[in-house]
Amino acid sequence: MQLTRRTLLLGSTAMAALSTFTLWRSGTEPRASEGDFPFKLSDADWQKKLDPAAYQVLRHEDTERPFTSPLNDEHRTGTFHCAGCDQALFQSDKKFDSGTGWPSFWDFIPGAIATSEDNTLGMVRTEVHCTNCGGHQGHVFDDGPAPTGLRYCINGVALHFVPA
Repeated sequence: MQLTRRTLLLGSTAMAALSTFTLWRSGTEPRASEGDFPFKLSDADWQKKLDPAAYQVLRHEDTERPFTSPLNDEHRTGTFHCAGCDQALFQSDKKFDSGTGWPSFWDFIPGAIATSEDNTLGMVRTEVHCTNCGGHQGHVFDDGPAPTGLRYCINGVALHFVPA
């Protein structure tokens, strides 16, 4: 396809419409993090506790840029915990390199995460959040390795690693 002023204008218009939709959605629909969870903080306390990127991901379901998390290269034995409440979520032996740019796991610690339907960006995805604080972790997809066939694609800023 040849880049013309027309395609540039149409592409820019589409991006502006998508941005407007995303901003509209973020102010009108409830977030998974607004449920009734055992670990609760006020929004002001969440902002004090978390760095800005983690706050946006955990509390407002943002997504970090791919290939930016140091946890992509974390290969030690240990446990990945929620950066919001410190609940253990994933064991290191369930982590794999998906090539997507985000820490990926094929299974989670039982009872540590829950899912909900995410209809943003014109598609249906399955959101993953911490069962203790409701913090948004990422999404789960059905293109992972055996034995589950699942890929829990998790934002690195939503996690912290505790070595064994």
